[in-house]
Amino acid sequence: MPHLTTYLGLADRSEETLADSFRAIGEGHADVADVFHTCGMLAGWSDEHRTALAPVVERYGEAEVDEPDRLHAAGLAEARPGEIGLLRDLQDLHVLASLVQTTWMVVAQGAQGLRDPELLRVAQEAGEQTARQITWLGTRIKVAAPQALIVAP
Repeated sequence: MPHLTTYLGLADRSEETLADSFRAIGEGHADVADVFHTCGMLAGWSDEHRTALAPVVERYGEAEVDEPDRLHAAGLAEARPGEIGLLRDLQDLHVLASLVQTTWMVVAQGAQGLRDPELLRVAQEAGEQTARQITWLGTRIKVAAPQALIVAP
């Protein structure tokens, strides 16, 4: 199961990166109340996914995610300024969340093949919440786009 451990490592690291990135963007755009508060909440969801994954990782192990370098995404260390910065930051979060979502989809398929109900539950629940993160990001991008693209600074 060396490839399962690769994807467990990818899920764990990607969720950590997403949580840290949500926090960085939320704090960087603290003047936008809904972004600040929602990003904090969504970061907490990613933290919970890692906590739920921990017992499974103890059972199977977790490979460092060196081999699939193309799948690794760098986190967002700081927010860009202004309306256009917010729009770009939300897009970057969307890309990260999409990586997390497809990772959970792959892990769920592996769990079905292994007939591991605990891993399947973790992957499905995390995948569903990640879909909700993506939905919020898409909605917030739609709200931010006209302001960023049309209104003069």
